[in-house]
Amino acid sequence: MNHQGMWTDPSSDPRTEIPQGRGERAVLAEYLDRYRMTFELKCEGLAPEQLATRSVPPSTVSLLGLVRHLARVEHSWTRRVLEGRGDLSRLYRTDADPDLDFHGAKGDEATVADAWSTWHGEVAHAREVYAGLDLDEPVDVHGEEVETRDIIVHLIEEYARHCGHADLLRECIDGRTGQ
Repeated sequence: MNHQGMWTDPSSDPRTEIPQGRGERAVLAEYLDRYRMTFELKCEGLAPEQLATRSVPPSTVSLLGLVRHLARVEHSWTRRVLEGRGDLSRLYRTDADPDLDFHGAKGDEATVADAWSTWHGEVAHAREVYAGLDLDEPVDVHGEEVETRDIIVHLIEEYARHCGHADLLRECIDGRTGQ
Protein backbone atom coordinates (compact mmCIF):
# COMPACT_ATOMS: atom_id res chain seq x y z
CA MET A 1 0.00 0.00 0.00
CA ASN A 2 1.28 3.45 -0.90
CA HIS A 3 1.44 5.90 1.97
CA GLN A 4 2.12 9.05 -0.07
CA GLY A 5 5.58 7.83 -1.04
CA MET A 6 6.51 6.72 2.47
CA TRP A 7 7.91 3.29 3.25
CA THR A 8 5.33 2.49 5.87
CA ASP A 9 2.19 4.10 7.27
CA PRO A 10 3.50 6.68 9.75
CA SER A 11 0.73 5.79 12.22
CA SER A 12 1.94 2.19 12.43
CA ASP A 13 5.68 2.62 11.87
CA PRO A 14 7.31 0.12 14.27
CA ARG A 15 10.33 2.37 14.68
CA THR A 16 8.21 4.78 16.73
CA GLU A 17 7.96 2.07 19.41
CA ILE A 18 11.68 2.39 20.15
CA PRO A 19 11.86 4.55 23.29
CA GLN A 20 13.50 7.92 22.79
CA GLY A 21 16.88 7.83 24.46
CA ARG A 22 18.26 10.21 27.02
CA GLY A 23 21.97 10.25 27.65
CA GLU A 24 24.74 9.07 25.40
CA ARG A 25 24.34 5.29 25.85
CA ALA A 26 20.58 5.38 25.26
CA VAL A 27 20.83 7.68 22.24
CA LEU A 28 23.50 5.53 20.57
CA ALA A 29 21.45 2.37 21.22
CA GLU A 30 18.33 4.07 19.85
CA TYR A 31 20.04 5.16 16.63
CA LEU A 32 21.54 1.72 16.10
CA ASP A 33 18.20 -0.02 16.71
CA ARG A 34 16.36 2.38 14.37
CA TYR A 35 18.83 1.65 11.58
CA ARG A 36 18.61 -2.09 12.24
CA MET A 37 14.82 -1.93 12.04
CA THR A 38 14.91 0.31 8.96
CA PHE A 39 17.16 -2.18 7.20
CA GLU A 40 14.84 -5.05 8.06
CA LEU A 41 11.80 -3.09 6.83
CA LYS A 42 13.48 -2.46 3.49
CA CYS A 43 13.83 -6.22 2.98
CA GLU A 44 10.29 -7.02 4.09
CA GLY A 45 7.90 -8.90 1.83
CA LEU A 46 10.40 -10.05 -0.80
CA ALA A 47 10.78 -13.57 -2.17
CA PRO A 48 14.19 -15.27 -1.84
CA GLU A 49 15.02 -14.62 -5.50
CA GLN A 50 14.25 -10.94 -5.06
CA LEU A 51 16.40 -10.69 -1.94
CA ALA A 52 19.27 -12.25 -3.88
CA THR A 53 18.87 -9.88 -6.85
CA ARG A 54 22.18 -8.17 -7.42
CA SER A 55 22.70 -4.55 -8.22
CA VAL A 56 24.49 -3.46 -11.37
CA PRO A 57 27.35 -5.63 -12.69
CA PRO A 58 30.06 -6.26 -11.72
CA SER A 59 28.81 -5.63 -8.15
CA THR A 60 27.70 -8.63 -6.11
CA VAL A 61 25.66 -6.49 -3.68
CA SER A 62 22.16 -7.74 -2.94
CA LEU A 63 19.75 -7.31 -0.06
CA LEU A 64 20.42 -10.89 1.00
CA GLY A 65 24.14 -10.28 0.79
CA LEU A 66 23.66 -7.23 3.01
CA VAL A 67 21.75 -9.31 5.59
CA ARG A 68 24.66 -11.76 5.67
CA HIS A 69 27.22 -8.94 5.69
CA LEU A 70 25.52 -7.15 8.59
CA ALA A 71 25.34 -10.42 10.56
CA ARG A 72 29.09 -10.74 9.96
CA VAL A 73 29.67 -7.14 11.05
CA GLU A 74 27.65 -7.58 14.26
CA HIS A 75 29.48 -10.85 15.00
CA SER A 76 32.93 -9.46 14.35
CA TRP A 77 32.60 -6.22 16.31
CA THR A 78 30.73 -7.71 19.23
CA ARG A 79 32.16 -11.17 19.71
CA ARG A 80 35.62 -10.84 18.21
CA VAL A 81 36.48 -7.26 19.26
CA LEU A 82 34.34 -6.14 22.20
CA GLU A 83 34.35 -9.54 23.88
CA GLY A 84 37.97 -10.16 22.88
CA ARG A 85 37.25 -13.47 21.16
CA GLY A 86 39.39 -12.88 18.08
CA ASP A 87 39.97 -16.62 17.78
CA LEU A 88 36.39 -17.16 16.55
CA SER A 89 35.89 -17.98 12.90
CA ARG A 90 34.40 -15.16 10.88
CA LEU A 91 30.85 -15.50 9.66
CA TYR A 92 30.32 -15.70 5.91
CA ARG A 93 34.02 -15.25 5.17
CA THR A 94 36.88 -17.57 4.33
CA ASP A 95 40.47 -17.01 3.28
CA ALA A 96 39.52 -18.34 -0.15
CA ASP A 97 36.47 -16.06 -0.38
CA PRO A 98 36.60 -12.95 1.83
CA ASP A 99 33.32 -11.79 0.21
CA LEU A 100 31.38 -14.99 0.89
CA ASP A 101 28.64 -12.92 2.53
CA PHE A 102 27.76 -11.59 -0.94
CA HIS A 103 28.99 -14.43 -3.16
CA GLY A 104 27.05 -17.03 -1.16
CA ALA A 105 23.78 -15.07 -1.15
CA LYS A 106 21.70 -17.56 -3.14
CA GLY A 107 18.00 -16.95 -3.68
CA ASP A 108 16.64 -20.03 -1.93
CA GLU A 109 14.58 -20.46 1.25
CA ALA A 110 17.35 -22.17 3.24
CA THR A 111 19.92 -19.44 2.56
CA VAL A 112 17.42 -16.70 3.38
CA ALA A 113 16.30 -18.42 6.59
CA ASP A 114 19.92 -18.94 7.67
CA ALA A 115 20.82 -15.31 6.96
CA TRP A 116 17.90 -13.85 8.91
CA SER A 117 18.31 -16.29 11.80
CA THR A 118 22.01 -15.49 12.04
CA TRP A 119 21.44 -11.73 11.81
CA HIS A 120 18.67 -11.77 14.44
CA GLY A 121 20.85 -13.88 16.75
CA GLU A 122 23.87 -11.61 16.38
CA VAL A 123 21.77 -8.47 16.92
CA ALA A 124 20.20 -9.95 20.07
CA HIS A 125 23.63 -10.92 21.38
CA ALA A 126 25.04 -7.48 20.57
CA ARG A 127 22.19 -5.76 22.46
CA GLU A 128 22.98 -7.83 25.56
CA VAL A 129 26.68 -7.02 25.35
CA TYR A 130 26.15 -3.30 24.67
CA ALA A 131 23.86 -2.96 27.70
CA GLY A 132 26.84 -3.60 29.96
CA LEU A 133 29.53 -1.67 28.12
CA ASP A 134 31.52 1.24 29.44
CA LEU A 135 31.59 3.60 26.46
CA ASP A 136 34.93 5.01 27.61
CA GLU A 137 36.55 1.56 27.82
CA PRO A 138 39.52 1.25 25.48
CA VAL A 139 39.43 -1.67 23.04
CA ASP A 140 42.20 -2.93 20.77
CA VAL A 141 41.25 -2.73 17.09
CA HIS A 142 44.03 -4.02 14.86
CA GLY A 143 46.71 -2.77 17.23
CA GLU A 144 45.11 0.63 17.80
CA GLU A 145 43.32 1.55 21.01
CA VAL A 146 39.85 3.04 20.51
CA GLU A 147 36.97 3.73 22.86
CA THR A 148 33.99 1.41 22.84
CA ARG A 149 31.77 4.31 21.77
CA ASP A 150 33.80 4.55 18.54
CA ILE A 151 32.75 1.02 17.67
CA ILE A 152 29.08 1.79 18.35
CA VAL A 153 29.28 4.92 16.20
CA HIS A 154 30.99 2.87 13.48
CA LEU A 155 28.11 0.38 13.56
CA ILE A 156 25.62 3.23 13.19
CA GLU A 157 27.61 4.48 10.17
CA GLU A 158 27.70 0.95 8.73
CA TYR A 159 23.93 0.53 9.00
CA ALA A 160 23.25 4.03 7.65
CA ARG A 161 25.40 3.33 4.59
CA HIS A 162 23.79 -0.04 3.95
CA CYS A 163 20.27 1.32 4.44
CA GLY A 164 21.08 3.65 1.55
CA HIS A 165 22.20 0.68 -0.52
CA ALA A 166 19.01 -1.14 0.49
CA ASP A 167 16.91 1.82 -0.70
CA LEU A 168 18.43 1.63 -4.17
CA LEU A 169 18.26 -2.17 -4.38
CA ARG A 170 14.64 -2.26 -3.28
CA GLU A 171 13.67 0.46 -5.75
CA CYS A 172 15.24 -1.59 -8.56
CA ILE A 173 13.39 -4.72 -7.46
CA ASP A 174 9.84 -3.43 -7.13
CA GLY A 175 9.93 0.36 -7.31
CA ARG A 176 9.25 0.78 -3.60
CA THR A 177 10.73 3.95 -2.11
CA GLY A 178 10.24 5.95 1.04
CA GLN A 179 11.52 6.88 4.46
